[in-house]
Amino acid sequence: MALIEYRNLVKMYKNTPALNGIDLDIPAGRIVGLLGPNGSGKTTLIKLTAGLLTPTAGTVTVDGFAPGPETKAVVAYLPERSYMSEWMTVESFISYFADFYRDFDRVKAAEMLKRLNIDQKRTLKTLSKGTKEKVQLVLVMSRGAKAYFLDEPIAGVDPAARDYILDTIIRNYSENASVIISTHLIYDIENVLDDAVFIRNGQIVLADSADNIREKSGKTVDMLFREVFRC
Repeated sequence: MALIEYRNLVKMYKNTPALNGIDLDIPAGRIVGLLGPNGSGKTTLIKLTAGLLTPTAGTVTVDGFAPGPETKAVVAYLPERSYMSEWMTVESFISYFADFYRDFDRVKAAEMLKRLNIDQKRTLKTLSKGTKEKVQLVLVMSRGAKAYFLDEPIAGVDPAARDYILDTIIRNYSENASVIISTHLIYDIENVLDDAVFIRNGQIVLADSADNIREKSGKTVDMLFREVFRC
């Protein structure tokens, strides 16, 4: 059984479909790129899996359960936009996560923050945008989750920060977990991907391993993406 299963998943906003019949399996132990232009349905799919939205039709299961208390305990979600209160310190966010999630590892979080030279006593409002995004990623990746959903984790940060973020992702998930990275910046993440899912207008265009895509198409995942989604 796949770790995450989508069956004929539909999500409507009024009369407009954001997702239109998604069928997809995501096995454990994979880094998966959820790839598509803005407005393609990536964030909607993630929010449905995280239990933040309810499907119009079809099903989502994570580790055999529909989104609910059981799945929230095993899904770690990094949203595209910051949810952090500017007046809180980094240290207070660590305590918040430690209280809220049983699988949160304070030692791991502290080690990652130390490597980044981020002072836990500092408030969020004193940090740069890129540093705030690193703090959010550290909090998410310090959980012992089974599925990590990262929505545009490298957007808006400099190339050096992107390298650190991708290295952090690779180093901090277990072989029994999967990482799903939503992005339109394929070139920057291609080297870490096991699988790629192309999504457009709420439908899956392609879902395959990165190696198969390169072998079958004779192109990199980034090149094929640019070809498929050319305006």
